[in-house]
Amino acid sequence: MITYYDDKSVQVTSTAVRVDGRSYPLAELTVVWHRRGDRSWRVLAGRGAIGAALAGPLVAAVLGIGLAVWLHRSAVVTIAIVGASVLVGLGIGPLADVLFEHLDRSYARGSRELEMWARWRGRPVRLLHMGDALRFGQIYRAVQRAMESNPPRRQNVIGTSGSSPRPRSRP
Repeated sequence: MITYYDDKSVQVTSTAVRVDGRSYPLAELTVVWHRRGDRSWRVLAGRGAIGAALAGPLVAAVLGIGLAVWLHRSAVVTIAIVGASVLVGLGIGPLADVLFEHLDRSYARGSRELEMWARWRGRPVRLLHMGDALRFGQIYRAVQRAMESNPPRRQNVIGTSGSSPRPRSRP
């Protein structure tokens, strides 16, 4: 038995697909397809919040420099305001790395619910649904590989003349 994917809730092997304790033998699955659901506005709002968190200190630094120039104070005060503004802008550097990592993970997970369906014993069955696009893609590809390695067994089909059918040389 070959294992194509295995985690806490999904296992794809050369014999079956197991999802949350339910098992579907590959020999009984005929067609597998996927569907994408609606966008999650919560995920999109989270991405917007990360973007605002990245832009906030930079905007504050630019506004500080503009304020220093607009006030027309002494050179020492202007340099102090500009210096503080630049420090605020540079302070985003270490934080930006963490925020960009969260943003990158957000895109890897995706913003839609994904569903995997299969025709099992002649009727459509939803095998799994999730919002993590990266994990879903790994599972879907594992199911494809498992089904490709186990082609459906052909039954002996008898032609109308009583002989086994043969491929034609011409269409």
